[in-house]
Amino acid sequence: MDVKTLLLQQWASCLDKEDWFPPLEKVLDDITFEQAIWKPVDWEMNSIWELVCHLLFYEKRLLMRFLGETANEPKAEDNNSTFRLPTETVENWKETKQEYFYVHRELEKILAKSEHEDLYRQIPGERSLVLELKSLAMHDAYHIGQIVFLCKMQGAWPGKRSF
Repeated sequence: MDVKTLLLQQWASCLDKEDWFPPLEKVLDDITFEQAIWKPVDWEMNSIWELVCHLLFYEKRLLMRFLGETANEPKAEDNNSTFRLPTETVENWKETKQEYFYVHRELEKILAKSEHEDLYRQIPGERSLVLELKSLAMHDAYHIGQIVFLCKMQGAWPGKRSF
């Protein structure tokens, strides 16, 4: 299996193809606004929505840098700032999810169309596309685990899964 095929498989696993962990699209499918902003009392944890904002920040930044649109990339003072929420409304929760799904799919399209030399081209402010997408896929899987844990803490996780 070549690196592009492997990355495409990992990238899909993070969004919409079930593998060893549930894909984010399915995890977030029935998450309500209230569940998205919920945090356990007395725990230093981010909410589901904050975690999605964090994932969106890094994927959108990579997309903008890859496209050479660095003026449009999201900015943050530090990593903690990447968890910041927009105004907390039901509509903004839906928009955050949709933007994340869109950006993830745009990066998947870029990967699918990339030739071998594109995969290893240096991206401004980043490493090569292949290294960044590999790291982001692992980063997504890590935070998807946190999101699933938050769902379970709220009782918003099915007792049985499809496999």
